[in-house]
Amino acid sequence: MRSRIISAIAMTLFASVVFAADTAADKPGYPKSVDKKLYADDVRGKKAPEFSVAKWLTDEPDRKGKVVLIDFWATWCPPCREAIKELNKFQDQFKDDLVVIGVSDEAEKTVKDFMDKTKINYAVALDPDKKMDNAIHVAGIPHVLIISTDGIVRWQGFPLSDEEPLTADIVKQVIEADPGVAERRAKDKK
Repeated sequence: MRSRIISAIAMTLFASVVFAADTAADKPGYPKSVDKKLYADDVRGKKAPEFSVAKWLTDEPDRKGKVVLIDFWATWCPPCREAIKELNKFQDQFKDDLVVIGVSDEAEKTVKDFMDKTKINYAVALDPDKKMDNAIHVAGIPHVLIISTDGIVRWQGFPLSDEEPLTADIVKQVIEADPGVAERRAKDKK
């Protein structure tokens, strides 16, 4: 009887370790989590919040088999406006494997007027009810989540941070580590 209990405990511990390793942000190949200030709940290595927006201001992008970068932003925010240049570069550089989506909670007219004056070459959507940012309690913007094809957040934070700025190397690392991207690439070649 005792050996059964010990065996059951060992199996439970093993299963929890395997599950934790499988969902960790630090899964081999993905960027290591850096101890840094996050202006939201830390969801690195966890399931991303459900993607829910009220309206697309661009065409809704096909996210299947691609890494998704969500940028919580606003037109009035100087760092948000500064980050747009880098996000444009990421979308251009990794267009086959990455979908960048800017999510704002502002009025449609405000965002459209801004987009008329500012080049944004990635998808933009509105979430006026703040469903997504409330799901992770975003308290400072810009705030970025990079989500692998299995729906796990692989990088999170302020993209212009001194602690860990978001770089093309980080984006590339997530893309290259993602088996879903490799699978989609293989299907595309057929």
